[in-house]
Amino acid sequence: MKTLALALALLLPCVAAVPEAEKGRTMGNPSAPLLFELYSDFMCPHCKLLHEQILPAIVLDYVKSGKAYLIYREYPLAIPSHVYAREAAAYAVAASRVGKYQEVSDALFRTQDTWGSNGAIWASIAPVLTPDERMKVKGLSADPGVLASVQRDVDRGRKANINQTPVMMITYRQKVQPWGNFGDYSLLRGYLDGLLKR
Repeated sequence: MKTLALALALLLPCVAAVPEAEKGRTMGNPSAPLLFELYSDFMCPHCKLLHEQILPAIVLDYVKSGKAYLIYREYPLAIPSHVYAREAAAYAVAASRVGKYQEVSDALFRTQDTWGSNGAIWASIAPVLTPDERMKVKGLSADPGVLASVQRDVDRGRKANINQTPVMMITYRQKVQPWGNFGDYSLLRGYLDGLLKR
């Protein structure tokens, strides 16, 4: 009984340290030593580059290996050139409710140039959804709960003083460090490996 109580006492701070997140927009083990909160905008070309070229390595090296827990945060920038970003974020969050966040995110980034210029977001994401999922996601994209979820991420990012995308908030032992330099993955890897060796 003492062993169980001790184990629970040690686990509770870890659980409390993981911020609120929707399960459909997370990846990995919540009790991993590192927490990554990735703030991105579906219309951001740097976010597209990160998503397609660098994030797969981060996921492989840290998330799938059990070293990190990843939370995707929507951060549509309120600038004229990102006029469709919030709508895209709402579709992605709606897709998370049917277990298709990753597929919709992949489609949004892959076709960013197309829908980013003509606003035809639905045409870009519908092919990765089944007919039943399409009906659900279409309805959920305007749901107040989904829109509030996007706004909570934006509010959280503003509170963290995020003013560009992409930014990954890295938490290790309750210390938070923003990271926005994804040009050289070896720098990030060196930083993360250094944290884990402490």
